[in-house]
Amino acid sequence: MKTSSFDYNLPEELIAQHPSDKRDESRLMIVGDEIEHIKFSDIIDYLEKDDVLVLNETKVIEAKLIGEKITGAKAEIILTKRIDNKRFEARIKAKNPKAGTEFIFNIFKCKVIEQDDDIFIVEFDKELSKEKLKEIAVLPTPPYVKEEIKDYSRYQTVYADKEGSVAAPTAGLHFTDELLERIMEKGIKIAKLTLHVGFGTFIPIRTEKVEEHKMEEEYFEIDKENADIINECKGRLVCVGTTSMRALESVCKNGKIIKYSGLADLFIYPGYKFKSNTEMMITNFHLPKSTLLLLVSAFAGKDKILDAYKEAIKEKYRFYSFGDAMLLFKGKNKKN
Repeated sequence: MKTSSFDYNLPEELIAQHPSDKRDESRLMIVGDEIEHIKFSDIIDYLEKDDVLVLNETKVIEAKLIGEKITGAKAEIILTKRIDNKRFEARIKAKNPKAGTEFIFNIFKCKVIEQDDDIFIVEFDKELSKEKLKEIAVLPTPPYVKEEIKDYSRYQTVYADKEGSVAAPTAGLHFTDELLERIMEKGIKIAKLTLHVGFGTFIPIRTEKVEEHKMEEEYFEIDKENADIINECKGRLVCVGTTSMRALESVCKNGKIIKYSGLADLFIYPGYKFKSNTEMMITNFHLPKSTLLLLVSAFAGKDKILDAYKEAIKEKYRFYSFGDAMLLFKGKNKKN
């Protein structure tokens, strides 16, 4: 399967640079046997009593440091993995970073000690605790968002609880507390899990053949209480986001979700046989040639997804993390 067959052209002005004024007033494209266009808050009309909505309650951590190289040139580092209190795996935005390059961030200095392609190991001159990192760092935001973020809380879901992500599970950004309350009042159950999103979510597949791509490992967990809610679902199972989908598929044994914590590196692309009973999926619009685009194509069908993307471009939907959303069905659309 060729990676190039999952490419598309997107006008730059459709890349959302900021969230909608209100979370649930973003647009929602219904993609089933036909395409419909609604406001996200109206998603409740497509959910039924006894459905189960699966949310990823990961929280984005302060992991981006803004400073300069020792030479004075501007630099940014996103710390993607803590090795110990001085050493981190990182992504670096600076001119020609390499082993030996030194940076200054606030009162801290660090140096690149290893490099593997665009992944770096940096070492700080003194311990950088979690508490101190929160003081001097900001939330990392997607590389395609060029505008200054005025309200970093909008890059967290309203139900974010467990710290660990360097990117938001963006399908969940459209929910408000009020909308979730209305959903539960309708008799729809909520199940929560955690998958900490890594920086790899922004990186396109670089291999010519899809099958040769290797996924980045991401930590995830689901407890027995929430696994039971999913397993006892009497309606339809609705995944909010690709992260929730990957987590469920990683722990589904004989059609049942099991309690688990560990690393997920499951790569879902067209041809994959889904194990869970997920019938619906809420997701944003994804980057060309990305693992996320392949996952939604596996779920709803490649041709259906690419046709929906063409429609979204025609209708000037807003794309990517701060953009609009889709509701995907495996079968026919159902609306009360």
